[in-house]
Amino acid sequence: MNVEVAANRVKELSDLLHHYNYLYYVKNESAVSDYEFDQLLKELEGLEQQFPDLADENSPTKRVGGDITKNFETVKHKYPMLSLSNTYSKEEIVEWEERIKKTIESDIEYVCELKYDGVAIGIRYVNGIFHSAVTRGDGTQGELISPNVRTIKAIPLKLSAPYPDDFEIRGEIFMPLQEFEKLNEERKKNELALFANPRNTASGTLKLQDSGIVADRNLDCFLYGLYQDRAEQTNHFDAVSFAGEMGFKIPRLEEKMISKVSNVDGILDFIAYWDEKRKDLPFEIDGIVIKVNSYRQQEELGYTAKSPRWAISFKFKTERVETQLQSVSYQVGRTGAITPVANLEPVYLGGTTVKRASLHNAEQMEKLDLHEGDYVFVEKGGEIIPKIVDVNEDKRAEGARVIQFIAHCPACSSVLAKEDGEAQHYCLNEKACPPQVKGKIEHFISRRAMNIDGLGAETIDALVEAGFIRNISDLYSLSYEQLLSMDRMADKSVRNLLDGLEASKAMPFEKVLFGLGIRFVGETVSKKLAKAFKSIDAIISASYDALVETDEIGEKIALSISNHFKDQDNVDLIQQLKLAGLCFEKEDEGMDSDLLAGLSIVISGTFNQYSRDEIKKMIEMNGGKNSSSISKKTSILVAGENMGPSKLKKASDLNIEIINEEEFLNRIKK
Repeated sequence: MNVEVAANRVKELSDLLHHYNYLYYVKNESAVSDYEFDQLLKELEGLEQQFPDLADENSPTKRVGGDITKNFETVKHKYPMLSLSNTYSKEEIVEWEERIKKTIESDIEYVCELKYDGVAIGIRYVNGIFHSAVTRGDGTQGELISPNVRTIKAIPLKLSAPYPDDFEIRGEIFMPLQEFEKLNEERKKNELALFANPRNTASGTLKLQDSGIVADRNLDCFLYGLYQDRAEQTNHFDAVSFAGEMGFKIPRLEEKMISKVSNVDGILDFIAYWDEKRKDLPFEIDGIVIKVNSYRQQEELGYTAKSPRWAISFKFKTERVETQLQSVSYQVGRTGAITPVANLEPVYLGGTTVKRASLHNAEQMEKLDLHEGDYVFVEKGGEIIPKIVDVNEDKRAEGARVIQFIAHCPACSSVLAKEDGEAQHYCLNEKACPPQVKGKIEHFISRRAMNIDGLGAETIDALVEAGFIRNISDLYSLSYEQLLSMDRMADKSVRNLLDGLEASKAMPFEKVLFGLGIRFVGETVSKKLAKAFKSIDAIISASYDALVETDEIGEKIALSISNHFKDQDNVDLIQQLKLAGLCFEKEDEGMDSDLLAGLSIVISGTFNQYSRDEIKKMIEMNGGKNSSSISKKTSILVAGENMGPSKLKKASDLNIEIINEEEFLNRIKK
């Protein structure tokens, strides 16, 4: 067989096998027997081995896996993967819908969907071909796990036309209950530890280095969120239907897995239906997701720092079990916060054995009125974190003593303090209390901060105990000889650690700022501060008023930053980190101009020449600040077509300048 004949047969076999896969795993239709399918696959494998240049990375033969990935690359999401705000209360769903109606004055449709208990994934397709797959990660960036996702048979490697040239589809990868039970049966036979639950097993499977093992575990998925610069669809429901036409496995309308409703009664009916029917599903769900259907209305509602205002998830109530309280211990966090923890008689709950549960703070302990040896009711908050929700007083032993919150730090014996208006007690000995010292260093090296390879909690404990480090700046003074002298540290691990420290010096300013661990300064706030002040020196010298005026910086955060840098030791630490070579200035983003400097701009509606994201980028590149809501601080409203009348009226009432797309473009062209 010559190359030309082989190429034609490879294409014919690939198209046929892709089609059979689609029919079987997406449409639940079997067009050929397993034997016939396997024979076609073997023929294709043979041709690809005989003519390696004809092997395609999206060939049906890739479904069986075999690629080995030592390290998954971290990549930035083009469209941030925001999480949804959660509620367990139907009353809060009613309140959410009422807030929506106050902003959107026209008719509103909602889409109700199942909340799959799996792993969020974003998959990019270019010219109808599978390009890449990325995990949620921290919402801004995730891990590239394309070889593993290619093995999931419900995910198409080639699409049916028509399709956009370049787009991303998002959804949830999960392990079906039958596959989970089969996997645990195999592990039981081999005397291996059983996996706890399908969700964690799916997550761990997707991070395996060997894609062949991933393929064997038969993961499944539903895909339902289309993301592209210019969508032809005007609403979410139509976009999901279009995804189905392209060949994606979408929530099935005929099985009521997705529904379009017009009011809160329809939402509550959908919730009630699936609260009962979820027991019959072949996979796990933990709630319902509700979204405003119209993209235009979604844009008008906008986002908070962490989640969209136009969507919410309702979580089903979790299983509750009773067990006995054995004791209460206390943990010291990196900020000095003291968290009481209940040590329990082990009990099985929601797929795992629970031995401990957080009691949160002294007020929660007092509210529960805990006594020694109490029998308590335990639930999993958000189906993940165990918590004590009640006490069975009928089983309380006569004469049992009340459990009192401690007065001194369990780690360093310092007197604990509690400020008015705060629930937590704190140990104020932050520079010498061992858990705080170690906790601050662990936070600094974490993946979301400096992401230093070769360092973990055990290594930090050993370094602190050996006296080699007392704070984060000491990390950069560690020598090869010091590290080599430690237990379980050989030449290779020492060099990896030192290389990781050196590589961290290239981390951008906002990552370093987050790594400092200033109280209340999380990732989002760090980005806002870096963008607004450009350097650590400007933040240190900033007044309280200047901090409060910064986007998303409230009084509590501003006070925390001011107090942090009033401590000369913290300022000295910055100087030491500067000498070590860390970045404390925001890189120039190369603005086109400062024509919009100092202006707060709101955009609303749809536009003809550019997408909303493109216009937002133009605002930033010309020195302006994007804002999601109109207020007295708003300078300009860029009004597109079909914008909500409420925003237009509010802007007019506040005498805010209103311009259209063309006027905006003319202004920045100057």
